[in-house]
Amino acid sequence: MAEAAAARLITKIVDAQSARGSASIVLTGGRNGNGLLAALAGSPARDAVDWAHLDLWWGDERFLPEGDAERNLTQAREALLDAVPLDPARVHAMPASDGAYGSDVEAAAAAYATELAAAAGPEDHARVPAFDVLMLGVGPDTHVASLFPEHPAARESVLTVVGVHGSPKPPPLRISLTFPAIRAAREVWLLAGGEDKAGAVALALSSPGEVQAPASGAYGRSRTLWLLDRAAASKLPADLYPAASS
Repeated sequence: MAEAAAARLITKIVDAQSARGSASIVLTGGRNGNGLLAALAGSPARDAVDWAHLDLWWGDERFLPEGDAERNLTQAREALLDAVPLDPARVHAMPASDGAYGSDVEAAAAAYATELAAAAGPEDHARVPAFDVLMLGVGPDTHVASLFPEHPAARESVLTVVGVHGSPKPPPLRISLTFPAIRAAREVWLLAGGEDKAGAVALALSSPGEVQAPASGAYGRSRTLWLLDRAAASKLPADLYPAASS
């Protein structure tokens, strides 16, 4: 799944750069997100990407010190970013807990929202850029980014970025995009691999409420793509996905 998703992402980035000169991607962490980045790093097609004209954003981040091994940025650097010639100014990391905003997660979230708004053009019709692809890992509880079931952040309808307090998954403090930001993306890709994700996938695709199952509320302006392996798709009706899918 990681290799197939990486191939799709390379094609999407190259197409966007051919059309507009640059591309904008939102990365996700976790097992599936980092697996995709590692697969991209090992792909012989990665040199087709113009890395200097690629903007990278994050869907969420653990509010921990810079360089902490649990931060999505740290893991992304190890999986891919340190191996490709990115423009540092176009790598839009979420603030760390030892950065300019100290331990104030709300101020850090507001700063990221301001950075997103500054990157949005008049053609985007939103307070965030029209990301070419926004990737989200799906948790076993159906959470995406750091929007957890029944959690206040999953109910946010105005702010594009929020500080998350009391996350049910450690660490308790996080920064996350909200549904208004996620839904501004041209395409949203939801990644789920492994048997432990099967129940969440089946629930999210059964049209529950987005507060109860946040993955069901994540969709793009032009396309929403679920990328699953057989184990993650094992609880779906057989006619819901092509028999040849892997």
